[in-house]
Amino acid sequence: MARYIGRHGTSRVAGAVLVSDITPVMLKSATNPLGTPQSVYDGIRSGVLTDRAKFFADLSVPFYGANRPGSMVSQNLRDFFVTQSMMAGMPACYFGLKGDTPDSDFTGDLKKIDVPTLIVHGSDDQLVPIADSALLSSKIIKNATLKIYEGAPHGLPSTMKDRMNADLLAFAGTVRPTGSKAS
Repeated sequence: MARYIGRHGTSRVAGAVLVSDITPVMLKSATNPLGTPQSVYDGIRSGVLTDRAKFFADLSVPFYGANRPGSMVSQNLRDFFVTQSMMAGMPACYFGLKGDTPDSDFTGDLKKIDVPTLIVHGSDDQLVPIADSALLSSKIIKNATLKIYEGAPHGLPSTMKDRMNADLLAFAGTVRPTGSKAS
């Protein structure tokens, strides 16, 4: 969404939603010293090349917070995550990580978002830490509404779907369709 708006503007966009999003920038660099080291992404690529099924099965644990005390995440949901992930082709899994490389700083794109934007992020996202993403994005985007789901993991659309759906419906009710005339 951020990259689309950064390239094409908002003339055809009424509102935006970013959920567990990697924006503004994840990779550790001189300008982002608290970011994720390149070695982490190299490890992901290695896991995808070596044994994708095992990699995704292992990733499902922090994705859904299954390693947290009191977690109610079923093995079935974790298995479904692996099934969904395995449906993506290997090149897409490998090269899809381009979004986490130095040429993928979305800060400029976020500055171009001028429509109401809902940002939803879990406070316990082990894959995309909230301090490096949603908290920063919500300060950059004009008209942003930040909703923090306490204790929620990266996979909060599955683990907190009722709350997520309610928040999406409430947000959609506040967004005026593009091309509509103000009353």
